[in-house]
Amino acid sequence: MRTARIASALLMGVAVFAYSGWLLEFFLPTGVSPAHDPVEALLGGPPVFRVLLAVSGVAFLLAGPALHRLGPVQWVARLSSISVSVFGLIALLQAAYPDQSDALSFLATVVLVVGVVSLILWWPPGWRALAVAGLVIVLVTWAALVLTRQLDTAEGVVSRAQQVVRAVLYAVGGAYAFIKPAPRHAPRGG
Repeated sequence: MRTARIASALLMGVAVFAYSGWLLEFFLPTGVSPAHDPVEALLGGPPVFRVLLAVSGVAFLLAGPALHRLGPVQWVARLSSISVSVFGLIALLQAAYPDQSDALSFLATVVLVVGVVSLILWWPPGWRALAVAGLVIVLVTWAALVLTRQLDTAEGVVSRAQQVVRAVLYAVGGAYAFIKPAPRHAPRGG
């Protein structure tokens, strides 16, 4: 169990760190407007962005099985760890196929929503409140992104905010797994 906690913490840390690699755009010449161009536009620029996204994808993909061992033996907890791995697979696909990045980003949001809803269903009350707040923020940033695309304004700002929200939520999930591992079995009784 201790090995799974350490592995999940390390993998989630690497995943979140690499997923936040888009922040390098503020230090590298990219030709991408942070205000107007979606963050996915960086994948067509310097290769470092695709490499970091691929690294995060591998780390998320591998973190899922380690998290799987830490959660309780309930389908909703299993769904949480599976969603982490699926998110990693989507990140790998985005790195490999940047031209499909918009559709894959939408799919990543759907997977994140499923994962956060599963956390709401099994996390203890204090942590559950964080998951509920996270779900609200995910849905608000997604709706804002849809709106900015329709209005053709500030899409870059909102897509970057969405990236920050995703990274923070996965960091919180990784912290929960490391700090407060759940019991292996569902409580018995009434």
